[in-house]
Amino acid sequence: MGAAYFYHLTRRPLDATLPALLGKAREAGWRVVVRGRDAAHLAWLDERLWITSGDDFLPHGLAGGKHDALQPILLTTDRAAANNAACLMSVDGADVTPEEVQRLERTCILFDGNDEAALSVARGQWKALTAAGCAAQYWSEDSGRWQKKAES
Repeated sequence: MGAAYFYHLTRRPLDATLPALLGKAREAGWRVVVRGRDAAHLAWLDERLWITSGDDFLPHGLAGGKHDALQPILLTTDRAAANNAACLMSVDGADVTPEEVQRLERTCILFDGNDEAALSVARGQWKALTAAGCAAQYWSEDSGRWQKKAES
């Protein structure tokens, strides 16, 4: 049974935080799906991931290609990702179900702490997932480094 990790972004933007989390997930040997709500924003994240070089490069692709099933990291708006992911990273308030959290090794929910709407969505996700019996952790970077602030 997996757990949901909530990442409250206050110091670094999504495009700086996401690669680090993706790298950790890949180090664990997991295939990852990055689920968003806006295809244009996912395309922008795709471009940002391509400019990473050297040992930090993260092989990935945007959903809709003929090799989706082979992608170690797949960016998509679709609920049914084709890459057999063990880890889901939700961005931009993309939906996450309790069944996904329980089935996957890890679910990461990244949200912008400077956006009231994003905070509201994340709070709703926390309540829904923990009420459904999912293990959850809340991580904050307010101090300048990631610290676990709450666990359920």
